[in-house]
Amino acid sequence: MIVFYSSLYSSHFISVTFALCTTISMKYYIFTFLVITIFNQSFSQVEPVNTSGRKGDFYIYWGWNLSAYSKSDITFTGDNYDFTLDDVVAYDRQSDFDPIKYLNPGSITIPQYNFRIGYFINDKYNISIGADHMKYVMLRDQTVRINGRIDDTSTLYNGVYDNEEISLDRSFLQFEHTDGLNYINIGLRRMDHLWDYKFFSLQAVTGLEGGIIIPKTNTKLLGRQRYDEFHVSGYGLSAVLGLNFEFFEHFFVQTELKGGYINMNDIRTTADTSDSASQSFLFRQVNMVFGARFKLWD
Repeated sequence: MIVFYSSLYSSHFISVTFALCTTISMKYYIFTFLVITIFNQSFSQVEPVNTSGRKGDFYIYWGWNLSAYSKSDITFTGDNYDFTLDDVVAYDRQSDFDPIKYLNPGSITIPQYNFRIGYFINDKYNISIGADHMKYVMLRDQTVRINGRIDDTSTLYNGVYDNEEISLDRSFLQFEHTDGLNYINIGLRRMDHLWDYKFFSLQAVTGLEGGIIIPKTNTKLLGRQRYDEFHVSGYGLSAVLGLNFEFFEHFFVQTELKGGYINMNDIRTTADTSDSASQSFLFRQVNMVFGARFKLWD
């Protein structure tokens, strides 16, 4: 069974907004599927669904996410060490709600956010590019299994390890992608009209995405100098399922559940390019975004 670990320090605002969403995964999929099925069966019989008018439209949105991650094996390699930590637990770190931080253009990139801009190639399908800014924080002082070697007599951790237990305290390792775990992706999405009434309409959103991971990894390993720089470290793949609530044919609020896989085989850990780390894990996002749909030309 895959266990996801989410933020230990989410704000009251975010907790209220996503209180149900953070405790469910499959339930969300099942609920959304049932909603789509019910609306399709009930309202498609009342009047024909008009899905025309989106071709050639652009859309843009901005919002926030809560994220969770599966356990991960992390391998660290360098000139005098090569070891793997098994089943490391990590969580996200969403910022406490502060209007200045969340809405001020000078600080809106501090919280975990989602940004996307897309173009409808026809009335149902759109192509888009987006940035998912997550944060990944290794749980401090957890006990894990270690395998490998550390050939450094200047540290207490010098030795050969064969499936031994070790505590991940600050003297051994600090490891987090907090500025952040940046997933830059392109996607193909489909939008299916479910229902409309006067100025309001409801759509189902599904899609597939893929892209690169550009973390800014904050690492301090075995007493070495702290390192914290952006670096292309790997790739990600994801699928998204959501509901789009549109008003006046131009403005919308959209809720999303996104799940995927991240593989980072080249994580920089120190200023020395011979030092690196690698890991892969599954992730989940619960998103709420706000946006607009518009035409740039007829």
